[in-house]
Amino acid sequence: METECRFQAELLQPVSPGESSSWLFVVLPKDVSDTLPRRGRTTVEGLLNGHAFQVTLEPDGKLSHWLKVGKELQQAAGVAAGDSVTLEIRPVEKEPEPEVPGDLQQALAANPEARSSWEATTTIARVDWIHWIVSAKQAKTRVKRINDACNMLAEGKKRVCCFDTSGFYSKALRAPEHA
Repeated sequence: METECRFQAELLQPVSPGESSSWLFVVLPKDVSDTLPRRGRTTVEGLLNGHAFQVTLEPDGKLSHWLKVGKELQQAAGVAAGDSVTLEIRPVEKEPEPEVPGDLQQALAANPEARSSWEATTTIARVDWIHWIVSAKQAKTRVKRINDACNMLAEGKKRVCCFDTSGFYSKALRAPEHA
């Protein structure tokens, strides 16, 4: 397993938190992110001010990552937006299976060849397929990506091609803007 990294960071409040305004985030220092096994989504475990958590980091589009801090962890650690926190993180030994979105589940269920390839891929490959699909900004793009994914998988492709999981080259992925 990779070594544990310890660092200080400020808890940031997103400008556009979406449906729930109760989460905060931290952008990892680049030197910490460089110790992680991949530039795309990667799961870590660790401590925030001494309180344990496990979370999947998101790429920030600048060859680093950002970490979403939910309300439960904020309350347990007694922290709020603007606070400086101490984080200790390390990659998990085995990447957990990703949650498959319902629309992708339905498409895979309707295409036995695609489902067979899906089941034969690695967990990391499934993370990347899902990341590619959910990163679509428009509903019609998401539908097209699901269709394309099923076609590629049915053809035996194990990994999504032409998708920069770090967001660095396409700028499709980035950390939220903060208030």
